[in-house]
Amino acid sequence: MTATIGGLQSSRMQSDVWLTPPHILSALGRFDLDPCAAPEPRPWPTATRHYALPDDGLAMPWRGRVWLNPPYGRHARQWLNRLSEHGTGTALIFARTETTWFIDAVWASKTATAALFLHGRVNFHHADGTRAEWNGGAPSVLVAYGQRDADALHASGLKGTFTSGWRPLAPGPQSLNVA
Repeated sequence: MTATIGGLQSSRMQSDVWLTPPHILSALGRFDLDPCAAPEPRPWPTATRHYALPDDGLAMPWRGRVWLNPPYGRHARQWLNRLSEHGTGTALIFARTETTWFIDAVWASKTATAALFLHGRVNFHHADGTRAEWNGGAPSVLVAYGQRDADALHASGLKGTFTSGWRPLAPGPQSLNVA
């Protein structure tokens, strides 16, 4: 057994597709684009427009309000950087606040405007829409890019701790080794 996005799962997982629970999406309102959507048939829409493999959502144009539940792993940083550059949307990611990728794409981003640290752990869903037996294995956070998305997080009614208006400190000597 290994720990994965779905919690404790067999190392013989048949899919790495982990869908956002529909209650999270409905609480945040309509999105224009999901650039890393689950393949068809998807049990519920995450946005008006979806990019799914084999399309490369990182290379395709992004317009409007973006929903981002990126592939978790070493490529998540690229997706978050792209959303930060785009400046309009919301990302669902693990709350790994001490990591270099989180510092760069959230705390130091000029367009990240708010975060909602979800209480409890998210139970993602399988590609067929069934709820995973185990939770994601780590705390999750919704990160807003742009004021509209910050307002949507604040008004969502999702259980969590909301924060906004942070400012990165000036660069200085590093006392910690961040990964």
